[in-house]
Amino acid sequence: MKILLVKPKPELLVPIRLQEGFLHLEPLELEIVAGGLTRDEEIKILDLGLEKNQFAVFEKTVKDFQPQLIGFTGYSTNLSTIKRLAKTAKSLDSRIITVAGGIHATLLPADFAVPQIDIIVRGEGGLVLREIVRRFKAKEPLFFDNLALSPGKDPEFQIKAAMEAPEYPEIDKIPLPRRDLVQRSRYFCVWTSSDTGKLETLFPQVASLRTSIGCAFSCSFCVIHQLMHRRYLQRSPEEVVDEIAALKEKYIYFLDDEMFLNAQRCREIAELLLKRGIKKEYISWSRSDTIVKHPEIFKLWKQAGLKTVYVGLESMDEEKLLEYKKLLPVETNRKAIAILKEIGITLHAAFIVHPDFQKKDFQRLEKEVLALCPAEVAFTVLSPSPGTAFWQENKERFICDPYYYYDCMHTILPTRMPLREFYKHFGHLTELALRSNPLRINKVRVPFKDFIRAIAAGTKYIIALQLIYKDYLPKVKKQD
Repeated sequence: MKILLVKPKPELLVPIRLQEGFLHLEPLELEIVAGGLTRDEEIKILDLGLEKNQFAVFEKTVKDFQPQLIGFTGYSTNLSTIKRLAKTAKSLDSRIITVAGGIHATLLPADFAVPQIDIIVRGEGGLVLREIVRRFKAKEPLFFDNLALSPGKDPEFQIKAAMEAPEYPEIDKIPLPRRDLVQRSRYFCVWTSSDTGKLETLFPQVASLRTSIGCAFSCSFCVIHQLMHRRYLQRSPEEVVDEIAALKEKYIYFLDDEMFLNAQRCREIAELLLKRGIKKEYISWSRSDTIVKHPEIFKLWKQAGLKTVYVGLESMDEEKLLEYKKLLPVETNRKAIAILKEIGITLHAAFIVHPDFQKKDFQRLEKEVLALCPAEVAFTVLSPSPGTAFWQENKERFICDPYYYYDCMHTILPTRMPLREFYKHFGHLTELALRSNPLRINKVRVPFKDFIRAIAAGTKYIIALQLIYKDYLPKVKKQD
């Protein structure tokens, strides 16, 4: 069977596209889905985020490859794009089976109930698509349980679509990714951490890897606990290290929601890496309270090659942390920052900008940014994740299409300041962070062409953030 797996990109949201000047990670979710299929199938992965004109490239690929089944994955911002691509596929060949999956499809499957989409997959797609393909070959109905829904053929679709997200399978049943199906040289991440004072490149080729799924916490803005029912699935240290060893890339980006929750497991992974002499460099996420509880684990991981830790600090304000249900005090954030600096691991601090921010709030956050630098610092606007309780509580307050604009850069909630002024300050935060990053403060030597590339990408990104307010303005039609 010929199967095309597609990851689209948003059409409107310029800041998200410009972020890809700093990183573009491989479509690991599609690689895992492909890993669940047998080698008898002819599979092609199409990452449209790499293409300038995704619709033209998609149409040409469908015509040339002539797939029998097309599987789409995407976030809420991809909803309309997936529907458009599926419609194009059906117009080219009505026999093509169109399948939609991903986070939005799992939590809000009814949003994909359109004639051009045949099947909606919920949960981990690798096992579900394998069963869909088996059923297709056996000429059985393609919908089953609460995992594969058919809005056009299953009379119980509405009942099933209203159910909670299905339970994830045990982690040892989830397929390993088919990394051979993508052009690996096209995936990279900006890398600012250096122990020697110089870098061979700012934009190394990077592999993505997942050692666990889920998180034990329930932050108000996050969707993970809803997807996973607060389960935390963990791969064995041996399996993780075997996969790392098999990767040709030196640089690895861990995509775990929170890799270090199980300190003993992470200790064993690091010890195995050191024992086997695997010399690679890593980026990972962690909570600040995990760092404070287990500084010895991060010291060990520093030896194993951990260079940068992304930490969702979110805020340095007690009331905001309480509102976000972070379940930790500001002092824990400060201790985590100090621990990482002492160990020599680069901090990538993530802050949330609340729509209620006034000028004084932006100024307070600016001071916090300067105090923790040198560090990588990134900002998002507080946005309710579709399908969460936070989303339901605020759905009457949305100022725009809450799917199309849901990129955590465009606010979907009303701001206290005028939008133009809000985004002027929002853009200035990023400008301040880029001026205070480790490369500049530590005077790390990098290739000149990479330096120019980074400056250009940063400048474009700052300007795009400051101009976000224009995306909310009425569009003026051109006169004939």
